[in-house]
Amino acid sequence: MFGTGRGRRGQIAIHPALALRGGGGRCTLRTVRVRPLLLLLALGGLAWWFGRARSGPVTHMNQGSRNLALAGVGARTGGDLALTRARQVFASAERKVELDEEFQLRTAESVRDTLGGMKGAMMKIGQLASFLDQGLPEPVRLALAELQTSAPPMAPELVAEQIERELGGPPDELFAEWDPVPIASASIGQVHRAMTRDGRAVAVKVQYPGVDDAIEADLRAADWIFGGLGTAFPGLETEAIVDELRERLVEELDYVQEARNQRFFAEAYAGHPYIHIPEVVPELSTRRVLTSELVDGVDFATARTWSQEERDRAAETIYRFAFGSLYQLRAFNGDPHPGNYLFHPGGRVTFLDFGLVKHFEPSEVEVFEALIETMVLERDIPAFRRVLRDAGLLRESERFSDEAVEDYFAHFYDFVLYDGDEYTITPEFASDTVRRMFRADEEHVELTKSANVPPSFVIIQRINLGLYAIFGDLHATGPWRGISEELWPFVSGPPTTSMGEEIARWERERRRSVDDPAA
Repeated sequence: MFGTGRGRRGQIAIHPALALRGGGGRCTLRTVRVRPLLLLLALGGLAWWFGRARSGPVTHMNQGSRNLALAGVGARTGGDLALTRARQVFASAERKVELDEEFQLRTAESVRDTLGGMKGAMMKIGQLASFLDQGLPEPVRLALAELQTSAPPMAPELVAEQIERELGGPPDELFAEWDPVPIASASIGQVHRAMTRDGRAVAVKVQYPGVDDAIEADLRAADWIFGGLGTAFPGLETEAIVDELRERLVEELDYVQEARNQRFFAEAYAGHPYIHIPEVVPELSTRRVLTSELVDGVDFATARTWSQEERDRAAETIYRFAFGSLYQLRAFNGDPHPGNYLFHPGGRVTFLDFGLVKHFEPSEVEVFEALIETMVLERDIPAFRRVLRDAGLLRESERFSDEAVEDYFAHFYDFVLYDGDEYTITPEFASDTVRRMFRADEEHVELTKSANVPPSFVIIQRINLGLYAIFGDLHATGPWRGISEELWPFVSGPPTTSMGEEIARWERERRRSVDDPAA
């Protein structure tokens, strides 16, 4: 959904394990942190489940090797857990905690190393786990976080072969300078620094040979995964979800499509004071190689160490990019994870990776707007329920009372319902959002089973799964309701922050230049 929610005005509807702390116009959610020891075991098991359905050679490992590697993670983890539990029998309370932490770190490193070498959807699982559940112990999150921007790279000879195959020559001939050591490597490709013959510093993204076969196999396995989810959540139209994921992920493999998406956003935000999109170099880009402007900036791990004021401004920029693009451009960059941002002082953010972009029809955006109007602006829950029903978001909606619908869905709109001066998005809030989607409590179990995710909502749910996790990690604080009303075209509110005022000036100047090119 597209914000988060309160139950009744002035009263936050939250998970029973949460408590509210507020005062002075500032709202913060707190919770007891639950350390999900078994999440990493589940991660290894899920990866093995994916691997069972694969066939044919993929990336660096053949099918038999991949299955053995995945099964080995589970076997090693199970044996290590048994040994850890045995050691804890006569250990002190303090030593038991230490043994748990050591086990979790070893498991995370094993999963990281295995998935990092496999690329494709396997590595994406590790990336997602690294920032999705804020309850993970810090050593575990740090181990998996390496998958966000780095993983075992391709051999330099393999990279050169791929570039020659795509661009017609080896990199040391096509570029004035070429760095064979990648500056980043992720689930589908890796990035190298280079200098063009005309003196431009560029980043060259090279797709892993065979990763398209790996993704295809993962998409075939998606029917297994969503078939199981369909049993747990009977309201889900699993076939439509799989079709939408397949279409988006196939597009992500096509760097020509990604270049088109990147140019679309670069043109929309050209000259923007805070949002920066690198320019594409089309003559050095193909379906499997993408060359664009090289940008210097700091990664998410470094940005997390900045002052709270700097983190808040960075979060405001990311928020404005995500929701401004959705409501004003009818487009959403569907892969919001920490490795896709470069941070600059003062709130400026460079956005990377436009492979997974969803362009919406006007009628689809109208549904998003109707949900906000009925839940946030009018607080008309019967009308909100009708929108849910008509959009296919809630099957058999008549089974549930207005109070039950409001109590469950209002959480997703919480920080745009809050009308105080500032609202802090915490890690606990992000984790609770994920739990509401995938692990319903006793109070909401029947409603959750009746919920559905129509195709137009599949990619947009990355807001809940990724964007809010990032904001929670930053403890992002701001007047989110006011900022949202600036971005919602059905409100078009005045600027509420200094960033908003500067952006408003940029928009006026941009309109003047379009109306009068000679000005």
